[in-house]
Amino acid sequence: MWQGDGYWLVRVVFQRGLALLYLLAFLVAASQFRPLAGEDGLLPLERYVDGVSFRDRPSLFYFVPSDRAIGIAAWTGVGLSALALVGVPYWLPAGYATPASMALWAALWALYLSFVNAGQTFYGYGWESMLCETGFLAIFLGAGSVAPPFVVVLLLQWVLFRNMFGAGLIKLRGDDCWRDLTCMDYHYETQPIPNPVSWFAHHLPDRFHRVETFGNHVLELLVPFLYFAPQPLSALAGAATIGFQGWLVVTGNFAWLNALTIVLAIPTFSDGTLAAALPISAPATAPTPLYLEALATVLAAVVLVLSVRPVRNILSERQLMNTSFDPLNLVNTYGAFGSVTRDRYEVVVEGTTDEEITAETEWQPYRFKGKPTDPERRPPQVAPYHLRLDWQLWFAAMSPSPRRHPWFHRFLAKLLEADADTLALLAEDPFDGEPPTHVRAVRYRYRYTTPEERAESGRWWSRERVGTYVHPVSLEEVRVREPRLR
Repeated sequence: MWQGDGYWLVRVVFQRGLALLYLLAFLVAASQFRPLAGEDGLLPLERYVDGVSFRDRPSLFYFVPSDRAIGIAAWTGVGLSALALVGVPYWLPAGYATPASMALWAALWALYLSFVNAGQTFYGYGWESMLCETGFLAIFLGAGSVAPPFVVVLLLQWVLFRNMFGAGLIKLRGDDCWRDLTCMDYHYETQPIPNPVSWFAHHLPDRFHRVETFGNHVLELLVPFLYFAPQPLSALAGAATIGFQGWLVVTGNFAWLNALTIVLAIPTFSDGTLAAALPISAPATAPTPLYLEALATVLAAVVLVLSVRPVRNILSERQLMNTSFDPLNLVNTYGAFGSVTRDRYEVVVEGTTDEEITAETEWQPYRFKGKPTDPERRPPQVAPYHLRLDWQLWFAAMSPSPRRHPWFHRFLAKLLEADADTLALLAEDPFDGEPPTHVRAVRYRYRYTTPEERAESGRWWSRERVGTYVHPVSLEEVRVREPRLR
């Protein structure tokens, strides 16, 4: 009943794509987790350990809350991802391939879940829980010459459906501009981290923006129902989804959200439809082992039960987006950009070496890898890499003060200490590793330059100051505000 005879090639391509994203995610953890959420991070690891129970947010770091453990886990994840990427389980004899594959994918899932549950605000994104959920299902796909259980293919399509359909509903319910088809007038300018094409997409004709907004609704609200249709309708729906996500990749930086959605669209194909687009074909497959069929059936029952709350959420007028309903992130609800900001605000962090602050004090800006601090800098392409600090700065700039962002004053303290790990998260330190005497944060409103303004000035952005986010502070003053910094 659950044989997946026509999905061997689909499984291979899906596993390679997922392994590549795992590899990227663990590389991000290896380079960013410690300064953000490690022992002495912006949100220290002890904050997670003291603030929640292991049952609510299980993580290996709950028992070993150390930077050393973080480094070992991250680089172990990198190594295991590389093994999955090159398909090591497929090299093993028939009887060992599937058990080895299950052990490999289970280790990847457990390691990454540990980072997500301990990462606090810096790991609070929908694509984190989606990677965990997808990674857990991958455990039960099998490997080698055996056919994958078809029910697991259906469960992957179910993840994709909730991702797309949830995003479509949250838009219709969340913001009038999605209903009057004007959201794309603002999106390219106000998205978290614009890329080099965003400026050009923003300046496309209004009629194009209306059509693409309407197309967004079709692709998120109607097309997902075809994922479960017979071939070739399912494959056509998957191809449309891949094309849609490809456009989002070209016009923005959304970490690996779009790449993961593309990987999840692969199970909408069959070996026959996929082989038509790839220079490889599937070999003859052996029947799915009985134990794997049994495990897949149990998995389907568990997912069915855990899907009740996400489905209720999707159907609710008070729909939540990007929410997990179980501590293992097994079945989640998704959605993106339920509301679109009309104005772009940026927090520009500056420092000085002056001992006393006067009207003549010269302030030097810290430059971030993804944020448009410098109006003359072309927006960078960073996705599918994830700049976690830059993303949180986008959220922080929406508020006129950092009260809702407990990591921000600690970030300023790290700059005043010239902390090397924190500075490594930035694109440029104006003080070359030396500590400034004071820092401040200024809030600006940014907008894209018009084609005429850019032709004249070469600038991608125009900005105006709208307020002071944090007044000039020294290290001692920051420590008074944040006693935990001592």
